[in-house]
Amino acid sequence: MCDADEMELRHLEHFLAVADTGSFTQAARNLHVVQSGVSATIKVLEHELGSSLFVRTPQAVSLTAAGRAFLPRARETLSAARAAKDAVHRTQGTLHGEVTVGTLTSIDVVDLAGLLGALRERHPAVTVRLRAAAGGSADLAQQLRDGRIDVAFLSLPDPLPTGLLARPLAYAPLRLYVPAGHPLAGAGRVLLAQLAEFPFVDSPRGFGNRVVVDRAFATAGVDREVTLEVADIAMAVPLIRAGLGIGFLSRFLVVDDTGLDVLEVADHDLRWQLVVATAARRRPSAPTEAFLDLLRELHPASLELGQP
Repeated sequence: MCDADEMELRHLEHFLAVADTGSFTQAARNLHVVQSGVSATIKVLEHELGSSLFVRTPQAVSLTAAGRAFLPRARETLSAARAAKDAVHRTQGTLHGEVTVGTLTSIDVVDLAGLLGALRERHPAVTVRLRAAAGGSADLAQQLRDGRIDVAFLSLPDPLPTGLLARPLAYAPLRLYVPAGHPLAGAGRVLLAQLAEFPFVDSPRGFGNRVVVDRAFATAGVDREVTLEVADIAMAVPLIRAGLGIGFLSRFLVVDDTGLDVLEVADHDLRWQLVVATAARRRPSAPTEAFLDLLRELHPASLELGQP
């Protein structure tokens, strides 16, 4: 039977799982326990605290005001407990624990499979959890600040959101891709003001390349219309080729540019960047530090990608 301290850590783990997923069912799946066990643990925790932590409806589960106040303290307590375990494991010469890594789709700048293979070979007792964000880099940045993930690859431009520490991994210029036969095809260089009348294919808001382009148009005082949004930016290529819009891409993402014309933007320097980031307010756990150390070994300097 677990003692009181162990029970409290389990209470916090279950609370955070429900808070992060917004679902008792999904929390139970992530924790590999039965849903009734999660529900019972939360009820015990609410009884001990003397307050409801969740609003439960048939459609969703959300935090109460008390739950929102309790959330950062719960994360801090679990983080401190894991740091204490890390310290003990380091004295034993074996690294244990887990690291949750936020990833991007369609970006293969970092050989993530090779990196994780090397990490497992060096630290076989470390578990890695990969998490791709539906909301792009902005979503991953928020998860870092909230403590839901430990480290993330982000494609946000400078200045990065507050509360993050980051190291650049790669840069790439963004070019304007238009279909062959488009009124701009063959122009070579264009101004942002010339693009206002044309529909765009782009990532949803919050994705790194979308942030770069939106900022440039806002600075230029030019409105544009994004008529097609695709989370997987590689899908933009066939859509542009089909004449459904024009779009900004980096050459390293475009495997086949048949049927496309590539233009330079004369009045703005559009540059995509990839960084690896952690939360500034939390010291990385030992498994997270091991992941970052290995990444530094494999990618010691930032790369310039996508040049003609």
